[in-house]
Amino acid sequence: MQLQVMASTSSSPVTVTKQFGRRQMVLAFNPNSHQTSSSRSEDKQTCKMQEINTSLIFLSSRRKLLASSVLGFFWNSRYLSALALGDPTVKIEDVTPQILPFGALFPSEERIVQLFETNTYAVVNIFDVTLRPQLNVTGVVEIPEGNGSGVVWDNSGHIVTNYHVIGSALSRNPKPGEIVARVNILASEGVQKNFEGKLIGADRAKDLAVIKVDAPLDILRPIKVGKSSDLKVGQQCLAIGNPFGFDHTLTVGVISGLNRDIFSKTGVTIGGGIQTDAAINPGNSGGPMLDSKGNMIGINTAIFTQTGTSAGVGFAIPSSTVLKIVPQLIQLGRVVRAGLDIEIAPDLVANQLNVRNGALVLLVPANSQGAKAGLVPTKRGFAGNIILGDIITSMDNKPIRSKSDLLKTLDDYKVGDSVKLKLRRENQDLEINVVLEEIK
Repeated sequence: MQLQVMASTSSSPVTVTKQFGRRQMVLAFNPNSHQTSSSRSEDKQTCKMQEINTSLIFLSSRRKLLASSVLGFFWNSRYLSALALGDPTVKIEDVTPQILPFGALFPSEERIVQLFETNTYAVVNIFDVTLRPQLNVTGVVEIPEGNGSGVVWDNSGHIVTNYHVIGSALSRNPKPGEIVARVNILASEGVQKNFEGKLIGADRAKDLAVIKVDAPLDILRPIKVGKSSDLKVGQQCLAIGNPFGFDHTLTVGVISGLNRDIFSKTGVTIGGGIQTDAAINPGNSGGPMLDSKGNMIGINTAIFTQTGTSAGVGFAIPSSTVLKIVPQLIQLGRVVRAGLDIEIAPDLVANQLNVRNGALVLLVPANSQGAKAGLVPTKRGFAGNIILGDIITSMDNKPIRSKSDLLKTLDDYKVGDSVKLKLRRENQDLEINVVLEEIK
């Protein structure tokens, strides 16, 4: 840009030019005709000062000048008019509404408040040691998806949560006693205290894990466990957890379904799940589902969603399953699971072999209880054709329609139990007794 300054000793101006890029700026000075020589000298000095000042002004880039003009227009056209809308004749007290006292809660509200206040101390916040919260550019703390909730199980410091909540640490195959999580426990004064969570045991098949903290007895408030087998669709339930890192959040809903198959994040299917419309989001996993009396009836574990957030369909592992798994994890560090030491065909393979109803036996190891009972595996004939093995259709008169049905039914038995199997072998229906073995 070029700056051009004009000055004159008479009526004709004198031009002073300064280069500022591709454009020119012209400043004209018209001195009075009666100026003296000393005045003319002062005018020349003034012109030089104007030139210097103008040079400093236009050192800014064209972008800054454009931004200044836009901001000035934006301020003048919008905010300045908004500031002029006040009415100085109005008094503050005249436009301040009356504040009404809150009053007593309704009985239903009071009950929910008491349930939350009673059970919130039994719910903890769990952070996988391999996944740490990070502060993003907006100042918001981002909580990794692997972090979640848990419940205080007993006065010894055992904490129950989902396997997938600490799944990243468990994928490194830690030994019992190694630190796999950090646990925040709410103390009575409202302050959360942090403890190291040491691995006790984990069961991927049921998406459950137990860790232990060395916490003072006065801040350990174990959860009360209810009976999930008595639940009915439509009864009220509550979920407490730490969704998206917001600690101790309460959501309320109803039980909307029972005996659902839960497709866990661990990649396994868990039978007997509780379905609810209470909002369950990432971070709720491992937290308790409570009945209307405040007893834990399940461990929140999964949601059915296409967006990653609550869609009104959440699932919890029933307390009946939790009561079978957790004591074994505390005592043995693993679950002793009863079953048939045979290989059952996946449902997809069975369907391809035209087995629509029942569990198809693929392999029967030698010297197993199934081999001793006479179970027949699937094999190939001399011509390469497939000869189907036994198809299990019921266990103790409980119908078996697929492999998943068989696995869910076996959950009700212990190692050493004898069960009666109904089989379909070629065109014959048979019954045999088999002793259940420990499945590792």
